[in-house]
Amino acid sequence: MTTRHKGLKWLRASLLGLALYCSLGALALRAEDPKPDPSGAATGVAADVPGFVVAAPAELSADDAKDKDKAKAYADAKKAADDYTKQAALEPLAVKLADNVGHNRVAINFMWTLVTGFLVMFMQAGFALVETGLCRAKNSSHTMAMNFMVYPMGMLGFYLCGFAFMFGGLGAIGTLGGYAGLNNELGVTIGGHFFGLLGWKGFLLKGAGYDTAAFSLFLFQMVFMDTTATIPTGAAAERWKFSAFMVYGCFIGTVMYPLFGNWVWGGGWLSQLGVNFGLGHGHLDFAGSSVVHMQGGVIALIFAWLIGPRHGKYNKEGKLVHPITPHSIPMVMLGTFILAFGWFGFNPGSTLAGTDFRIAVVAVNTMIAGSTAALATTLYVWWFKTKKPDPSMMCNGMLAGLVAITAPCAFVSVGGAAVIGVVAGILVVEAVFFFDKIRIDDAVGAIAVHGVNGCWGCLSIGLFADGTYGDGFNGVAGNVAGLFYGGGLSQFWAELIGVTTCFVTVSILSIIVYYIVEKTVGNRVSVEVEIEGLDVPEMGVPGYAGMVMDKQSETPMAR
Repeated sequence: MTTRHKGLKWLRASLLGLALYCSLGALALRAEDPKPDPSGAATGVAADVPGFVVAAPAELSADDAKDKDKAKAYADAKKAADDYTKQAALEPLAVKLADNVGHNRVAINFMWTLVTGFLVMFMQAGFALVETGLCRAKNSSHTMAMNFMVYPMGMLGFYLCGFAFMFGGLGAIGTLGGYAGLNNELGVTIGGHFFGLLGWKGFLLKGAGYDTAAFSLFLFQMVFMDTTATIPTGAAAERWKFSAFMVYGCFIGTVMYPLFGNWVWGGGWLSQLGVNFGLGHGHLDFAGSSVVHMQGGVIALIFAWLIGPRHGKYNKEGKLVHPITPHSIPMVMLGTFILAFGWFGFNPGSTLAGTDFRIAVVAVNTMIAGSTAALATTLYVWWFKTKKPDPSMMCNGMLAGLVAITAPCAFVSVGGAAVIGVVAGILVVEAVFFFDKIRIDDAVGAIAVHGVNGCWGCLSIGLFADGTYGDGFNGVAGNVAGLFYGGGLSQFWAELIGVTTCFVTVSILSIIVYYIVEKTVGNRVSVEVEIEGLDVPEMGVPGYAGMVMDKQSETPMAR
């Protein structure tokens, strides 16, 4: 590439960046004026104590007033509310005590949400170790740096507008004090049904976003977004330009993660499939099998496909001629245990409530699925594939089980969790071999772990949800029940629509961004840089100082 050509690429990239930041600046100017300091001192009142406060019912419409049953129900509710008001006036101490109890209840939920968010943040260390260990030593500095920088780059986009896009129309956050300031959801009404498409409040955490409840939700969801953004760094490792990665990291936090996340968790149209069309409780994803993991897996699939396999792995006929081995299995296994530990923040934390006793079920299901998946993978590879208990596959098996249980963890029994884990453990092996066969070179197995098993995790809700939890989820009465527990196929169809939407939407966005970056800074390093290793050419420093590299085997020889 000539100097002039390089200069033009960087000029286009600079103009692209300038346009992006001008757009984000316009959104920032649109942000609401700040409120007073949100200390949270007034958060949590008697209404937050279940069953204590009897709220006045909404006024009946003229048509409803003509309905005898509705009119009677309204009269009964109004009488109960009036009786509560009179009793509260006679016993103010009881109301004051209930206010304190309500405040403490919400405070516990706040602390739970924040601490589990801290655990999820620590998972980034696990991802960094797993991905770096599975790569070659000559790319260790580059791979580790991508896992490091995905945190600030993704957070920048999520802070500027991603959070507002995702949760700007969420409505009341019940477990965090009932805060309802994020109440502007953009969408369309078709056939009398509202389809939410994008939130539009809380930009820069100002205005409606400047609140303790919103702050807690922001922290918890930011580290979730970080997980989505870090998944592609493993699949496209050892040939991805660092400058291209930086663009992707910001885009995922700004647009991609918030868009699909809004449809599922922010009050968008997928969450309303139950209310609008009677499809179960709408698309359910308790902690992120589709919103977090499948999204990341689909991005990884598109990137690995478009950027092409690593140099020398396949011959011209597409046959595998050079299996590329990890440089540090101990690093991979340590990272896997860090991730498994962090998952106890990921899944139980998604209750957003330390006062929700379902967290015990969620935690045990998480543990069971991860363990059964690891065991299933180990035995399957050992007996049917390589005749050896491959350590890297063990780790990917455990991660696959954890990914799969992330969506159904609150809705299934322990037995169901075990089955989900076993299926995930086998799926990840077959998926790794399948993608290798069709020449999609995934350096760490991210597509199989996160993409395939994120999809499986959501679909499993429609099969294994046991009908003991979920009353009122997405505005639908009754607990969530899957096909094997008498719920029919209704919930399964909602899950299928959700994962199909995820695949199509994320694929299209990924392809668009790939070609924009390709026309500006370019996505892939040169063959010469790839053979040498990305550490020194891209980062200016090797991962292992003083290490002599064998260019033929591309593994460290000696110091």
